[in-house]
Order: sequence, then C-alpha cells, then structure tokens
Amino acid sequence: MMELLKNCVLRRNTCTAVHFWRSKIVQKTSVIRKISTTSPKCTVMPAWVIDKYGTNEVLRFNQNMMLPIIHYPNEVIVKVHAASVNPIDVNMRIMKKECKTGKVKHDFCGYGATALNMKRDPLHIKTKGEEFPLTLGRDVSGVIMECGLDVNYFKPGDEVWAAVPPWKQGTFSEFVVVSGNEVSRKPKSLTHTQAASLPYVALTAWSAINRIGGLNDKNCTGKRVLILGASGGVGTFAIQVVKAWGAHVTAVCSQDANELVRKLGADDTIDYKSGNVEEQLKSMKQFDFILDNVGGSTETWALNFLKKWSGATYVTLVTPFLLNMDRLGIADGMLQTGVTVGSKALKHFWQGVHYRWAFFMASGPCLDLIAELVDAGKIQPVIEQTFPFSKVPEAFLKVEGGHARGKTVINVV
Repeated sequence: MMELLKNCVLRRNTCTAVHFWRSKIVQKTSVIRKISTTSPKCTVMPAWVIDKYGTNEVLRFNQNMMLPIIHYPNEVIVKVHAASVNPIDVNMRIMKKECKTGKVKHDFCGYGATALNMKRDPLHIKTKGEEFPLTLGRDVSGVIMECGLDVNYFKPGDEVWAAVPPWKQGTFSEFVVVSGNEVSRKPKSLTHTQAASLPYVALTAWSAINRIGGLNDKNCTGKRVLILGASGGVGTFAIQVVKAWGAHVTAVCSQDANELVRKLGADDTIDYKSGNVEEQLKSMKQFDFILDNVGGSTETWALNFLKKWSGATYVTLVTPFLLNMDRLGIADGMLQTGVTVGSKALKHFWQGVHYRWAFFMASGPCLDLIAELVDAGKIQPVIEQTFPFSKVPEAFLKVEGGHARGKTVINVV
C-alpha cells in the first residue's frame, strides 16, 4: 500500500513538472506571436502547397497550413517578407512519367523526389507521399521571429536572408524554419524584395565558381571566363562576381539580353541565335574557366576552348545526378553518377583540363561574403518581374516559360 501511495506522489510531481515546463514554453511562444502579423491565438498560416506532382494546377492556396515549429536547437523561425521562384521549384512540381530501366517502366514524380525523400526520411519510416502537402520556394528575405536555444548569432527582429535546401518545406508561406547556419543578415542596401532574388542563384553560382572552380578575389584577376547561359539568375550573378574579382568575362546569351549582360560587366557577348556558338568562339582567345548553365550538347565542344595544361576548369550546373536516382533508384543511380563523372573527369584530365560538376550548397557564411559584395555596390539584384502572394501560380508559369532575364520575385508581405 505504501508503495502504491509513493508511486502516486511521484506521478503527481512529474505531471506538475511537465505542466510547469509546457506553460513556460507556451508563455514564451505567446510573446513571440505578439510581434507577428498572425493572430496571437492562431496556429495556422497561409501557404501555397502541392498535394501531388503535376501541372501548374496542382498549386493550391492553403489558409490553414500548420505553423512551423523549431525541432532542433540551431533552428530559427523567419517571417517571410519576400520569396522568389527558381527553375528547381517548377521542376520539383512537375510529374515525370514512364522512365525505362531495361525493359521495365517506372513512374516517378517530381524532379529529384527519390533523393529528396531519402534526405527527408533516411530511415524510410514514412509511406510514399508523406512529403505532402509540400511547400515549394527556396529563397527567403524576412525577419527572425524565434530562435532555437543554440542560436547566439541572431535574435528576434533581425532582418535576414537565406536559401532553404530543397528537401525542407519552402518559403511560399507566411513563416519558414531555417537552420541557423543557413541564414545570414540581409544586405542593408537592399529591400526584402530585392534581397529575395539572390540567395539561391548566388549560392549556386558561388558553389560552381568558388567552392568547385577555385576562383576567388585573390586569383581571378586577368583570367578569361566564359559563361554559357548568362542572362538567367545564376548567369547574371556569376558575371558580376567574377567581374568584381577582376576577370575578363565573355557572356553567351541572346541578342535581346546583350544590353543587360553588358551593364552587369560582360566584356564580350555572343548571341547564340545569330549563329553557331562554337564557330564564334574560335575567333577568341582560349579561356581559364567556363561556367555552363545550359548543359546538353555544350559540353561536347565547350572544353575545347579551355587553355590546355594550365589548370583551366569547366564546371557545369546541369548534371544527371538527381535524374539518375529518380530513374534507377538510390543505389544504382549513385553508382551510375559516380561512373559518369569519374570517367568524364579522367578523360578530360588526360587532355589537360579539369571537368567538374557543381550543385547548390546552402551556406550562411557564404551569404555573409555575398552580402559584403552587395553592400559594396559590386553585386546588384536583377529582377525581371514581381508578383503578389496571391499570384504564385502566374509566377510559376512565367518561370516555366524560360528565357529568363533575371529573377521572378514573390512579395509575401
């Protein structure tokens, strides 16, 4: 009997402690919500989501999306002021069908869905389709509302920008959770609309040029750089950053984008519509670095225009990595990818040039460096069109149409 009473007392004390802890957390949360545009009693937010992969019609406005919460101590909650649409958002929305492996047909959905779902659920606990409702959007510029216990560099009220990795819930919503090491203070010289146009394309270009290509402000002066696909988001940023580092830039784009890329710093331009690009390049000096945003057949001839045996490098952002995993599965897809990149790198190494693949890499510290360039006036955002939050589907159609001349931005606030 005494043992039973003892257990009851212990349970009561435990329940009291848990209740006290939860009340403290709720009290802290209510303080945070008071500086939000969301109602203090509200636990939902507006967001654009997809419930399945497909055409633009699958985009759905959801007024009752659950507010995100901090799961790890290094995370922050950001109130989204502006976001932007990138080609990866369109590709992640689109349904891919009937890919063959030998004689067997498979249906797979959404660009990179196999790899991204593995990242979301590495232990394969969830069932197929558990990623829905899925919020797209990679770029964010906004204000920090709440910080995890291990976040010391930021505080609520700080204006920040970030690029959210594609396996996480995206930024076409009122709030988004981001890791503290993915966030950076927004450039002071930019509005939220301007800032939201840069993070994803800037980090993608930075990955290719700096982290993979090895170029920086100390070794780039006088180098000849060729940028294929120079008028899009990645291309317009790449022109500016290598020009800021002292490179000679040749930009390949269409004639109607010539004025834009010249204004951004391109020394020479080539109109891919006026004739064969390969033939036009033959009259120019060879290059130290080539950034390929186009892919396809370009890599069959582009490496011929690099300086041989001088450390010259070709970096492409158009790779079959995610498609291989979608088409072949994780194990076979990774094996095929390794064989492909390895054989190509070895082949070109023996020809005196370096062949590399590059990918987007989320990084707050890299955004810090980019913010310094922006505030110094060396990088400017290139925005083609802005849309209100109510017109997200129209923004997707704009990006899906291709031939970008900068970024398409969504004003959330």
